[in-house]
Amino acid sequence: MKKLGLMLLAMLVLAGCASKPAQTTPTTTPTETPAETETAAWSDTLVQDGIISIGVSPDYPPYEALDTSNQMVGFDIDFMNLLLQYINEDGSDYKIEWVQMDFSTIISAIQMEQVDLGVSGFTYDKDRDVLFSTPYTESAAVVVVNPDSDIKTLDDLKGKVLAAQLGSTGEVAAKNVENAEVNSINNVNIMMESLKNNAYDAVIIDKPVAENFVKNAGFVMLEEPIQDDDTYIIAKTGNTALMDKINSVIEEVKQTNAYKELLTKWELD
Repeated sequence: MKKLGLMLLAMLVLAGCASKPAQTTPTTTPTETPAETETAAWSDTLVQDGIISIGVSPDYPPYEALDTSNQMVGFDIDFMNLLLQYINEDGSDYKIEWVQMDFSTIISAIQMEQVDLGVSGFTYDKDRDVLFSTPYTESAAVVVVNPDSDIKTLDDLKGKVLAAQLGSTGEVAAKNVENAEVNSINNVNIMMESLKNNAYDAVIIDKPVAENFVKNAGFVMLEEPIQDDDTYIIAKTGNTALMDKINSVIEEVKQTNAYKELLTKWELD
């Protein structure tokens, strides 16, 4: 339940689950070089015209959210911008296109080749038919309740009314609670507002997201996690060349001070 820029990024924020525009072209066309041939190998057939399209659901602070100007901000946004710098070290000129959609539709968009990657606080689930990168942050699924709740431990969740984001591993964890009634919600902000209004007894979300709501909205988080999780970038099954490239850059970036500064900036350290 993950970003600063030496390169100019072309960021398009699209609504819904739209296909990649085949006519999109980068600002500059890379010169034919051996580096370009090597880059073409990892980009496979999905990355088109120098644009890496990424499915995202910007309702999950501090990973991704919309600011007061309706611009996407968060750790994942900054982290991918940082990754892009290292991807382009070979002289290529790749850019990022962010495609906004519901979290529950990102995997199907990847499978239908409407986006190249999914970056939206994804945690590992063996039943998801996608490729997972190496983890880029540590996390856990936790329980959030109202301050006056009588839920103090995980055992207190039995038979309660729970909510989790649709398609998340938190949803899986909630459904494993004995006799619980589970509500699967698309939008986390709406889910947390409903919790405040006592529509649910508890919500299960990623720990950094929970901490954000505890700090800014007065909720309470149970100390014991309901599930340990890390966060991953996802891609279409079979797109191994692209994922191998992403993995190599993740490992490089995680050793930098810039990565550590991002963790601190978004309170993920």
